Amino acid sequence: MNRLKKTLQKAKTHNEKLLAIFVTAGYPKLDSTPKLVWTLENAGADVVEIGLPFSDPIADGPTIQNSSQVAIRNGINIKTILKQIQMIRNKCRIPIILMGYVNLLFKYGIENLMQEAEEVGVDGLIIPDLSPEEYLVFKNKFNEKNLGVNFLISPNTPRERIKFIDNLTSEFIYCVSVTGVTGSRKGVPPRLIDFLQSLKSQLHHPYLVGFGVSNPGDARIIARHSHGVIIGSAIINLMEQYKLENEMLKAVSNFVQEIKFALTGV
Repeated sequence: MNRLKKTLQKAKTHNEKLLAIFVTAGYPKLDSTPKLVWTLENAGADVVEIGLPFSDPIADGPTIQNSSQVAIRNGINIKTILKQIQMIRNKCRIPIILMGYVNLLFKYGIENLMQEAEEVGVDGLIIPDLSPEEYLVFKNKFNEKNLGVNFLISPNTPRERIKFIDNLTSEFIYCVSVTGVTGSRKGVPPRLIDFLQSLKSQLHHPYLVGFGVSNPGDARIIARHSHGVIIGSAIINLMEQYKLENEMLKAVSNFVQEIKFALTGV
């Protein structure tokens, strides 16, 4: 059982809500990611998603798109990201998920990526533009390694397709809070709560909610109706406000602690 499965099982056993944080590899500087991940773990994050920067990130909003462009200019690539994850693992015990687009992964070579990602300590994948049907073609390649693919659903996903995706996903469902791209939003749409409530009787896997979760209050409300939240754009927005690394890391730590505290006892 990998770290991700153990973390999900522990949360279920103790009735705890999970906090997953997304960061863009190589942002704001090429070598920023290791210190950032260590800071996130120390602040209370349960899972870290490391985004692989891509030139055409169709599911990402302006904030993460910009961070990807900066990271690409910094010279980030998959080889460097894997080396950084190996470094991260010297101090980090929480699950690490790679989040990247299918063209980037297959250009690198899916078999090579699976082998190398497992060796450095990656625990799973999220591939936003890989359909479940396409995944079935390559499923055996993923299953040869201890790395699973975790799929997304949204409020517009038909009930039968939700069941299909639930049967295919590896450890959890990434539940998109709104139709559209990533980005911070204010307030929790009433329709989202209805949707999350409906999932309780539909899904066998735990589901974490992302896209637009940006503050402790909204995170707490959403966590009441899910197994946890995923925060990305709000972290990137916060990082953009600081030029000095130590000040940025302190601000990120304080924000994550606030979110984690908001999820306590939900």
